[in-house]
Amino acid sequence: MNEKIQKYGVQPVSRPKIRATKKLDLSGAYGQQIVRSETKLVIRTHKNTFTKLADM
Repeated sequence: MNEKIQKYGVQPVSRPKIRATKKLDLSGAYGQQIVRSETKLVIRTHKNTFTKLADM
């Protein structure tokens, strides 16, 4: 990656690692709702990928 960046004359910069600061409690009804909605989003976004994987 650095070679690609340097080809355009940009100096690579090291970035600090960002740690997650928030904890999600997925237990209970609220947690189930979060998991369900995120699952629907992923299925909608990657519908063709899941179809191809199912046909393998």
